[in-house]
Amino acid sequence: MTGSKLAGFCAALLISAAPFAALAQSGDRSKLSAAPPVNPRQTGNNTFQFALKNGMQVLVIPDHRAPVVTQMLWFRVGAVDDPPGISGIAHFFEHMMFRGTKSVPGDQFSQTVSKNGGELNAFTSHDYTAYYEQIAKDRLALVMRLEADRLTNLILTDASVGPERDVVLEERRMRVENDPQSLMSEQMRAALHLTHPYGRPIIGWSEEIRRIDRVSAQRFYNRHYAPNNAILVVAGDVTPEEVRVMAQDAYGKLPARNLEPRTEAAEPPRLAETRMTITRADARVPIFSRIYRVPSYAQGRPGQAPALETYGQLLGGGQTSLLYRVLVEQKKLASDAGASYDGNNRDAGEFSVYAVPRPGVTLQALEKAVDQVLASTRSAPPQAVDLTRAKTGLVASVTYRRDSQMALAMAYGQALTIGLTVDDVKEWPARIRAVTADNVRRAAQSLSRNQAVTAYLMPGGAK
Repeated sequence: MTGSKLAGFCAALLISAAPFAALAQSGDRSKLSAAPPVNPRQTGNNTFQFALKNGMQVLVIPDHRAPVVTQMLWFRVGAVDDPPGISGIAHFFEHMMFRGTKSVPGDQFSQTVSKNGGELNAFTSHDYTAYYEQIAKDRLALVMRLEADRLTNLILTDASVGPERDVVLEERRMRVENDPQSLMSEQMRAALHLTHPYGRPIIGWSEEIRRIDRVSAQRFYNRHYAPNNAILVVAGDVTPEEVRVMAQDAYGKLPARNLEPRTEAAEPPRLAETRMTITRADARVPIFSRIYRVPSYAQGRPGQAPALETYGQLLGGGQTSLLYRVLVEQKKLASDAGASYDGNNRDAGEFSVYAVPRPGVTLQALEKAVDQVLASTRSAPPQAVDLTRAKTGLVASVTYRRDSQMALAMAYGQALTIGLTVDDVKEWPARIRAVTADNVRRAAQSLSRNQAVTAYLMPGGAK
């Protein structure tokens, strides 16, 4: 599961731990090994935090409604950390972590979790890689021991690396190369981010995936998979003290490693809009798409990201949104239209707009209509009823997600890896409610075509 599947998931549950935020923002992971052990300390929102002697950070989210727990182990390594010329190795390692150790060979990790009534999976983004298990409370110590084992004892041989590399190549063929919309998105992001690592696909380019071998895999494992590069998040029917004892027993004995500081990539300036037309025989319908490079929650000025979030919801968040009402219902130019803001990144965020024309409508005509809607939001503030609906929808969606154990654990881990704080979570609903009509208008005005890639996907041509 790659990070693209997580777009929009828990977008507003921006949770972190203040003492860890400075290190997360600086990217200096080597300092984390010196973190002193402390007793669990409540940090608000019914969360507790502490650190093991080896530098592993731990967050606990008690939830006593059912005897179930969610364990997530997050690593500060993602596609941005892929070595030059070997894109996709971070995602490849998501696969390799299930290949077995000496004491838990083959697929026995997954089988053991399944036999104990649990579920598990993993996912990779540009900024992090995470592994999780959901299981009965009395099996938490078991899954901790399993994770600790593969954190230090993973078997990497030619016999295991080669077949898994082929699995990833097949995954790329199925999910990207045979999907015209995925190919278009990949090409757009490569053009949008220029030389910044966000322009590399998380799954990697095919020719570079083929370069992954046992030596490069072992080097990547040694550099990034260490307790002092990990954040353990446990949500469920546990107390902080219970988690502290189990975590110390399973993870506390693992040695810290010397970690190389993460590369802080610059964002090259964009001087003009990029445009592209992609013609594919397997494209079923034409699509207009545009992605703007915009500030993220971690980068933006105070209030900037909440305004972009609100603008995305107002402009394209469902069938009550402005784009849908104008293009689909009123002008009947499109069969679908929407917009969204993705700001949960260490570096730049993205603001996306798309529309699907009705039969007989050209993409040029549809783009003109989209731009007219965008221009109207730049020239005048939104109607009060639209603004209220957008803000209410955002706050309500977060309220519902906070009822999910998995969503809470997701949000904590994601936020810690991009450098946010507890206050960002506690105050997020209030910050959304505080967004004014003029804030939304300024957010609309901040979208620059020089910071955008516009693409047409066209059916046609030979297979």
